[in-house]
Amino acid sequence: MEHAMQSYGLWSLVILNSLIFIIFAFSFAKPQTKTDWRSFGAFSGFIVALFTEMYGFPLTIYLMSGWLAEKYPGVDFLSHENGHLWHTILGFEGNAHFDPMHMASFVFIGGGFWALSAAWPVLFKAQRAGKMAVTGPYEKVRHPQYIGFIAIMFGFLLQWPTIPTLVLFPILTYMYLRLAKKEEQDSKARFGKAWDDYAAHVPAFIPKRRKNLTAGETP
Repeated sequence: MEHAMQSYGLWSLVILNSLIFIIFAFSFAKPQTKTDWRSFGAFSGFIVALFTEMYGFPLTIYLMSGWLAEKYPGVDFLSHENGHLWHTILGFEGNAHFDPMHMASFVFIGGGFWALSAAWPVLFKAQRAGKMAVTGPYEKVRHPQYIGFIAIMFGFLLQWPTIPTLVLFPILTYMYLRLAKKEEQDSKARFGKAWDDYAAHVPAFIPKRRKNLTAGETP
């Protein structure tokens, strides 16, 4: 027990990892408006909650200790390795850092940061010019920055699920959807028909599949 608890109470790691990911996200998102700061603040709260349980205090494991002990007798969930709950619950073998859930988490987290990094220069340039952002990732979807934040959070849930972050994820996703709707209302009021035409052809969150062109058709 004493050895297992050495895996937690590492508050310096909580602070360090939280700062790394928050600063990393900030370098891509670069919030400017009040709405930007609200979405970034929500994401930061998710990250802090995640690493608090990962290295600080394993609240989820304590709350689920009775069920875990009954379902998986002999497994020491207070060791950091076994804190990857999906690894044990889904019956994976070997190192938890290389199981399918962990590998999938890297795809979502990496893809999320890529979406943020690709969207920010386009959005910043458009805002400075007083125009709509319609190039780059904005040619495919209207809200790539929110897709990025959601993908990163989902990736972390695949890697290290906790009760607080499982509760926060749908709440924050709903908040991003509300923010996206508010931004669209503002854009419609500002750009009028130009926005209507753009919104009619570009989906909000899920890119359209490209149709195969048949003979004689042009893109």
